[in-house]
Amino acid sequence: MVIRVEPHRLAYMAVPKAACTSVKAALAVLDPNQPKSHADDLDEFEVHGLYPTMRFRPHRWALYEDHFRFTVVRDPLKRLLAVYTNRVETLNILSNCRNIRRGMVHLPKQPDPDYFFQNLPAYILASSDIKHHSLPTWLFTGHDFTLYDRVFRTSEMGDLAETLTDRVGAPVEIPHFNSSDRRLHLADLAPETQRALEHFLVDQYDHLSDYFDNPFDKPRMHAVA
Repeated sequence: MVIRVEPHRLAYMAVPKAACTSVKAALAVLDPNQPKSHADDLDEFEVHGLYPTMRFRPHRWALYEDHFRFTVVRDPLKRLLAVYTNRVETLNILSNCRNIRRGMVHLPKQPDPDYFFQNLPAYILASSDIKHHSLPTWLFTGHDFTLYDRVFRTSEMGDLAETLTDRVGAPVEIPHFNSSDRRLHLADLAPETQRALEHFLVDQYDHLSDYFDNPFDKPRMHAVA
């Protein structure tokens, strides 16, 4: 599904764990089909009910060439670490995982980060929520970023707000949703876990090489901010 606000000719492709709830909430305020006038009046379930996150389909995206087409991307490592700190640690979503609760798979519901990332493929198979938030960015944006008028990094939410403000002709604010209780850094993880993440993310860093440096290509960092 292309997320769009027709009166302002805006078209957005959302990426899970890349500020998508915040961006959707900002767009919802601009949408005349949505009655609330402040992003803070929307909760996460309302936002995603209005604008489900769907995979990229080139033929659908091509229908909006006359729109301002944009997306927001996040550093692959930070995005994956946030799957753990937000979905697993803060929201405790594995406690509601049917496959784990019913004993169909034998995985801890509250794994430590090393166990979680070393067994990430198993958690992806067990939990649709983990799978959805861990899928590669290209499934939601496509491989060709030239199809976008602008690709924003999650660190550029101020730029996005200014861009939307200019296009809409009224102030636009990007609210902050889904903050984690703590930050997890690469240096917090065991060497074996770091190697597993390096292997898991190599193709994603290749895809996003114009926007993010691959930390695994550099001398070992003490932390990823």
